[in-house]
Amino acid sequence: MVKCGVKCLIFAGLAAGFAAAVQAEDLDIGKSEFQSSCASCHGADARGKGPVSDQLKIPPPDLTMLARNNNGVFPTNVVYETIDGMKTVPAHGTREMPIWGERFNPIINLPHYVDPSYWKMAGPEQSPEVVVRKRILAVIDYLSRIQLK
Repeated sequence: MVKCGVKCLIFAGLAAGFAAAVQAEDLDIGKSEFQSSCASCHGADARGKGPVSDQLKIPPPDLTMLARNNNGVFPTNVVYETIDGMKTVPAHGTREMPIWGERFNPIINLPHYVDPSYWKMAGPEQSPEVVVRKRILAVIDYLSRIQLK
């Protein structure tokens, strides 16, 4: 009876481990970051129709059209500069706005919750700058993958 119970526990543990591994492979960090940082304005599908888009003076653009609007080439550098604040976008307001706060500012010690997986990817020094860069690059990767042809 005990042997049967132990075998069942081992199989249950293995099944749970495999399920966790499959779930981890399905995790899309860029999509998750987009959903938590951008979707309220740009929409869950990135087409510019987020829940607050009707309340904005300047409608959010369809982010699935970035490559199409740039002669078929995804504008990686422009997107990076827009997210990190080097390129100002009037609709985004200043970096001090509550919607942005210090979310993508590597100088400040990230005053908000950041998924622990980012800290693991930052390496042993756990530099906030590395974490911020990885978060921005994850969003850029996601946006580049959802471009319409």
